[in-house]
Amino acid sequence: MNIKEENKKVYISDLEDFSLQQTLECGQCFNFEKINDEKDEYVVIAMNRLLHISQENDNIIFHNITTEDINLWVKYFDLDRDYGVIKKTLVENAPELKKAIEDKWGVRILNQEFNETLMSFIISQNKQIPHIKQIVRMLSENYGRHIGSINGKDYYSFPDVLALSNIGIEGYQKCKTGFRAKYLADASEKLKSGLNAQSFENLEYEEALSLLKEIKGVGDKVANCVLLFSLGYRSAFPVDVWIKRAMEDVYFKKETPNTEIMEFAKERFGIYGGYAQQYLFYHIRGDGK
Repeated sequence: MNIKEENKKVYISDLEDFSLQQTLECGQCFNFEKINDEKDEYVVIAMNRLLHISQENDNIIFHNITTEDINLWVKYFDLDRDYGVIKKTLVENAPELKKAIEDKWGVRILNQEFNETLMSFIISQNKQIPHIKQIVRMLSENYGRHIGSINGKDYYSFPDVLALSNIGIEGYQKCKTGFRAKYLADASEKLKSGLNAQSFENLEYEEALSLLKEIKGVGDKVANCVLLFSLGYRSAFPVDVWIKRAMEDVYFKKETPNTEIMEFAKERFGIYGGYAQQYLFYHIRGDGK
């Protein structure tokens, strides 16, 4: 991976196993927008920052930033991890994943901010991705802060903990969250009371899972998404209707309880469970929204 700065842009080249489009569009994040239909060019809102990013072949272009800022985004996109080793190990131990991995070769697991990931996946329950993105954008525009403009369009950060706690059930309902409003309000209060990423430091997986499930409306699927996408538990294996379908088709050949699927994944994929989940999820879901 080579990094150079030129004309207010930072270029990363010689980077393998990374597709910007696959990483953003695979269902693990919702606060982004594709701004060019003819190439992979996006606006990403993360960590209270606004990023204009594009990819041309193996070159990643970060617009309007300097090399002083690049480490933050290298970590966010997980660019300093060797995914070649991960994919090789998965295929050796679970050769049935080979097709999914080859199909979605460029997916990386983002290191997202805890508060936004928690709230976004509570919103995600029984929702399709375009609607989730719409609600996240609505919350940001109504309760976040203006963080900049790209191509004449204004963008807003995801609300901070204080702003979230002031929204209330009615405010969440006005943002089209439906029955999830009471869950979001409860999560907001727990965040205000001190629940944060540091609360999970040194916790074993089962302990972290239990702590998240103390929030109203957070079950195994949402909790595992939060663990995987924001807290570094890369063995976490969220099971939704897509993963359930894939696992039953590949392994069980029959209707199987989610708990049994998660236990099987733990034994089969081990520390790489989260990566296996992402390759399977995006592969079976395809590019559908």
